[in-house]
Amino acid sequence: MQEAQRLILLGKAKTFFRNEIVASHITTACKKAGKLSNYNVNPFLYKYLANFLKGNDDAKSIAEALVLPRILGSSINTSFGMKIQKLISELFEGFGSTTPGIDIEFIDAIDGRKKYCQLKSGPNTINHDDVETIFGHFQGTINLARTNNLNIGINDMIVGVIYGEEIELSSHYRRINEKYPVIIGKDFWYKLTGKEDFYFDLIDAVGEVALEVDGTKVIQETITALSKEIETKFS
Repeated sequence: MQEAQRLILLGKAKTFFRNEIVASHITTACKKAGKLSNYNVNPFLYKYLANFLKGNDDAKSIAEALVLPRILGSSINTSFGMKIQKLISELFEGFGSTTPGIDIEFIDAIDGRKKYCQLKSGPNTINHDDVETIFGHFQGTINLARTNNLNIGINDMIVGVIYGEEIELSSHYRRINEKYPVIIGKDFWYKLTGKEDFYFDLIDAVGEVALEVDGTKVIQETITALSKEIETKFS
């Protein structure tokens, strides 16, 4: 990969993160987090968590105990996971796939072979049922290739995990890896770009976007909105 190509990709990644992840986090996730109806509140735990976090269980403390894990954890992770295919398609034109059950197709920058890839977000983002679904999709692609006299091997069917390290892979991924390669984090981006450290370049680029964002005000507005609802309902 040439330096100019690297900079273009990193610029696209920053634009994607700014427009798709940050904007959605602020406008959608925080708005939802400010409404009590969007929580399954455990009546045995909400006062405990508020006391654990703030030392009291008034409405604002309860709101903080509910809001912070939601907007700093689950909501943005879910949003990112749902948009990884769009991220790849915006970074790499022509990687989309028309093959059933395959997210992207690309020429491996390391071995030069075409890969048929299912994209996943992180090392713990699939469950037991997903394993059989992936096996079915991959076997279907291999069968179709044989019908069309295409040279596709087992190692050309891969699961590409956007972030993480091999040691972090869940047991479900490890089960897949016994049959089809699961390529994660640095190694996956190396195959996509041919640049060994592109994964870290990408993390740094997204980190630069993070410096543009100060969510203090929107977090406080979200907590205030939720605390008013809690006060009304539980007072």
